[in-house]
Amino acid sequence: MSFAEQVLSIARPDSVHDISYRPERQSYYPSPVDWRDEVLYFLLVDRFSDGREDSRRLLDRANLEAARPGLPNGEPWRWDRWAESGRQRWQGGTIEGVQSKLGYLKQLGVSVLWLSPVFKQRGHLDTYHGYGIQDFLQVDPRFGSRRDLVDLVTAAHAEGLRIILDVVFNHSGANWLYRPDTPGGIYEAVYKPDGRYPFGSWRDGSGRPAPDIATEEDGVWPTELQHQDCYTRAGTGDMGNGAIDDPNAEHKRSDFCDLRDFDLDQPYVLSDLSRCYKYWMALTDCDGFRIDTLKHVTMEQARNFCGAIKEFAANLGKQNFFLVGEISGGDYVQNFYLDALNRNLTAALDIGEMRPILCSVAKGLRYPKDYFDGFKPGDSSMGSHRNLGWQHVSILDDHDQISGEKIRFSSYASCEHQVAAGVALQLFTLGIPCIYYGTEQAFAGPERSERKWLPGWKASDRYLREAMFGPEHPRASGSAGMNELDMNLPGFGPFGTAGRHCFDENHPVYRRIAAAAALRSKYPALRCGRQYLRCVSFLNKPFDFYGPGEIAAFSRILDDEELLCVLNTNGTELRGAEVIVDAALNSGGSGTMTVVLNSCQAAEKQDYSGTHPAGSEVAVHRTADGRAFVRIEKVRPAEIIVLANHP
Repeated sequence: MSFAEQVLSIARPDSVHDISYRPERQSYYPSPVDWRDEVLYFLLVDRFSDGREDSRRLLDRANLEAARPGLPNGEPWRWDRWAESGRQRWQGGTIEGVQSKLGYLKQLGVSVLWLSPVFKQRGHLDTYHGYGIQDFLQVDPRFGSRRDLVDLVTAAHAEGLRIILDVVFNHSGANWLYRPDTPGGIYEAVYKPDGRYPFGSWRDGSGRPAPDIATEEDGVWPTELQHQDCYTRAGTGDMGNGAIDDPNAEHKRSDFCDLRDFDLDQPYVLSDLSRCYKYWMALTDCDGFRIDTLKHVTMEQARNFCGAIKEFAANLGKQNFFLVGEISGGDYVQNFYLDALNRNLTAALDIGEMRPILCSVAKGLRYPKDYFDGFKPGDSSMGSHRNLGWQHVSILDDHDQISGEKIRFSSYASCEHQVAAGVALQLFTLGIPCIYYGTEQAFAGPERSERKWLPGWKASDRYLREAMFGPEHPRASGSAGMNELDMNLPGFGPFGTAGRHCFDENHPVYRRIAAAAALRSKYPALRCGRQYLRCVSFLNKPFDFYGPGEIAAFSRILDDEELLCVLNTNGTELRGAEVIVDAALNSGGSGTMTVVLNSCQAAEKQDYSGTHPAGSEVAVHRTADGRAFVRIEKVRPAEIIVLANHP
């Protein structure tokens, strides 16, 4: 019997030390040789799929009003009700729902699924996002079961896909309360710079104070985390305050609102949390962890946790187990942690200065050079790590948008498919690209004319987290939501709707991204080749780096192969230019480069009638001083053309 079958045959253990089976030297799915070969897809489990889309119609985006029904009580559609549904309610997505969409994801060109945390939350709270863990050894029943998670990973591996789990070791859920006389109160005490507050009480399954942990719904599990000294107990402070290298900085000791900070310097706390996640690695055969709030633990704690996970993974045969850190605070902080943790941390999520620059360049609002300078060692704090390619995960949209307004790329795009240009930049430049769920369907929120009715528009995470499967209603609040729906609220469906799903494999943005991802998979140069921003010339101007809103061109070169990527960053007008290419690599033979991707053609297919269709050739010309260039004409708005010298 395998380790997984042994574990699943009994109830989840109360203690991490109760796990007596040894998983080593069993068969586990191997790690990829190079994570740059992968395309990640991040989804919130609650907001992705419930597996019942066959019972709903596909959303008709030309008639959104038809998907805004009244409530059973006769109340007409109201925007405040829709917004309330999305703010803090479970919508009903499940692990089985994710498994039902593996074909959709594989067709998109995704190779790795990053799941939001699936571990058990407090039943009386609506922490659908998964970051408020009550039981570190159990799957939340609203998502499914341990068996469902194991089955998902097994099914994904059978399709050639990998799974990354989102893990938290900085804090637990809101599993205990401060004493009533604590400054600030029982939920979010005023930050205490020195020492710690007295422990108040555990919470029972309904959230009330409890003297002891008597059931699985009370307090926190496993038992190793039930000692009061496992927690810093310093209250809620400023999560950005203090020096990054100060182990006692406020941002490292503070609770995360009402989520309780672990005191990882206490004996065995860090090792016991590591054991929890080793358990999940061995049980599920997952392929990596995304580590939440890594900035909020000390260097030594991060190094020890990552080192322990890496060693355990290697002993299972996963020598390149993926560990990617969420490190807020910008390039400097990301660079600091990557340097300090060295090989113990695989990569950082590129959620600092680079994400808004990427968005602005793709929209034609900034010079392309601003983006490409971010890869230069010495010119950017993260430059050396981005230049390696495998140490940063490129982000366009995500569930937090820490830098800038909390809106998706498509919310204010010049055209619906402009987001595909942003994803193409991710796919074709150095790094490991990550697509956020719904980006491939151009999620944008409700129409601009309706946004004035939305509370917190541009400032609330909720508008980044629409439910792709289009539930009719959310779950009821609190423990009642385990079995009941709230019929007084509409589901938080995409584009301000309810009862319609958005899994459309024929959508023009989906098609464009799928074609770009397929090209990336075909040509190693697009994954690990050297990268060069190319000078362009138009309207008899000298060759130079132009923009915003003009042609952005860059080459990826591997050995003697050059892939030239030409993007029209203008979202409303045609653009063309003469583009420099490598003179040595294009010096002989036919003197041509061949178009291997035209994103507009990928969407329109046989209806395409524009310039540079796939398979066509473009002549390589020479300037008087010997530079080689190609002439690209009439690229449609927000489209990308890719050419190869050895197709």
